[in-house]
Amino acid sequence: PAILEAFVEFDSELSVIVARSLDGSSDCYDASTNVHENHILARSIVPADVAPAIAADACKLALKIANDLDYVGVMGVEMFYKPGGTASLSVNELAPRVHNSGHWTLDACVVSQFEQHIRAICGWPLGPCSRHHDVIMDNLLGDDVEEWADIAAKPDTALHLYGKQGIKPGRKLGHVTRLLPLT
Repeated sequence: PAILEAFVEFDSELSVIVARSLDGSSDCYDASTNVHENHILARSIVPADVAPAIAADACKLALKIANDLDYVGVMGVEMFYKPGGTASLSVNELAPRVHNSGHWTLDACVVSQFEQHIRAICGWPLGPCSRHHDVIMDNLLGDDVEEWADIAAKPDTALHLYGKQGIKPGRKLGHVTRLLPLT
């Protein structure tokens, strides 16, 4: 057995968190632009740094995938974006679960991806996916977690520590969300 991969040229990576309930109702959270460091998600920025039409296309694509798979629950859909005359979105990864690129929903939405997942799998009505703030979410990787006290002291900032033991380079030990006014 083997896996064959090809290099894909792209300018940015987007993620969409999509939710689909037992009754087939579905919705998605706004697309985020993802920034990686050493192949690890370091930052998610919402709204995504793309034209609104591209963000809408990303949501439509994520909804189509969830519906075509008859998926129930929350799923992260990562996409590569290449702008230009042949602007395109290419699906990079499907994460059939709550996803790190959607952790910002804890602080910037009325219903987080975590609550939405429970609603979906229990057959409850899905909650709103709308944001009440723009947001920048930074993962706390390795030694970054040592700055927790300074981070916690900043206004409009929410700190989430995961309680993992042992600091290792690149290990996700928490995240911080900075809430910004809606644009």
